[in-house]
Amino acid sequence: MTERTGHGHGEQERGGQGHDGQAQGAHEPGGDGRDGARGHVLVGVDGSESALRAVETAAQEARSHGARLSVVHAFVWPLLHVPLGPSAYGPPGGGLRQQAQDVVDTAVARARACAPEVDVTGEVIEGEPLTVLATRSRSAALAVVGSRGAGAFTGLLIGSVAVHLAAHAACPVLVVRGRERPSGPVLLAVDGSADSDAAVEFAFAEAAARGAELLAVHAWTPTTGPADLTPLFHGTEEIRGEEGRVLDGALAAAVARRPGLPVERRLVRGRTRPVLLAESADAQLVVTGARGRGGFAGLLLGSVSQALLHHAECPVAVVRG
Repeated sequence: MTERTGHGHGEQERGGQGHDGQAQGAHEPGGDGRDGARGHVLVGVDGSESALRAVETAAQEARSHGARLSVVHAFVWPLLHVPLGPSAYGPPGGGLRQQAQDVVDTAVARARACAPEVDVTGEVIEGEPLTVLATRSRSAALAVVGSRGAGAFTGLLIGSVAVHLAAHAACPVLVVRGRERPSGPVLLAVDGSADSDAAVEFAFAEAAARGAELLAVHAWTPTTGPADLTPLFHGTEEIRGEEGRVLDGALAAAVARRPGLPVERRLVRGRTRPVLLAESADAQLVVTGARGRGGFAGLLLGSVSQALLHHAECPVAVVRG
């Protein structure tokens, strides 16, 4: 059932490259100038303050990309076969169904206050949160959720809805966590994987829409573990050069499409997770692929993306290739 409301750390090597207005690509929300099949931003709400913060971020995303905003609340109680209407002994406007509608109405009002020019709709959809949001993500350009929910929004799943949605959504997922730094760069994690390539496109679009610098970081170490024989056959400088070519190659096409966007390349000798977590302290958004180079093929989320979702100091966008 659906109900609607609303209207229409280590060594660092740095290099800079020169944000002018760029045409949005087809992969971006509203990127073709119309609100097409994948032209809206989806945000999941549950009444928590974390979810309302996510609504504000989602409204800003919709505004900056010229997209509409869809506010969705997963109404799980019908699955548990409990009374949904007002109690005979309570106020006429009470009951679980009305509470769910109130959650959506509050979120819609917050979105409109944050971005009055955005077309906002609200829905109460029967189902558990992960299924509802993952299904709706198939028609969305971006899904936004808070890092911590309230009550049944997270209690029905092992782990958080944010982590599970990042693993299963059909579109990029932006998890609102940490502190807001409107003046910071968009931090892009680069490793040369297929998911990293998709993250590059998303990060460039976000930096352009936000009027922000893009900081592309690639962390490397001479060895991946005790069984890695690479250092025996290749010197550290040779390895550094190869990793620098990985970074440059990953960015080349996106840089060519947006020559006016300020881009800083940062090649850092160190372990990827601590390097990116440290860099997130000054960023306004960190963008990462779902799985990195060298991860286990069966994993939907790699260790780096999971670490960022749990510990980054700013919002995190996870992009699947």
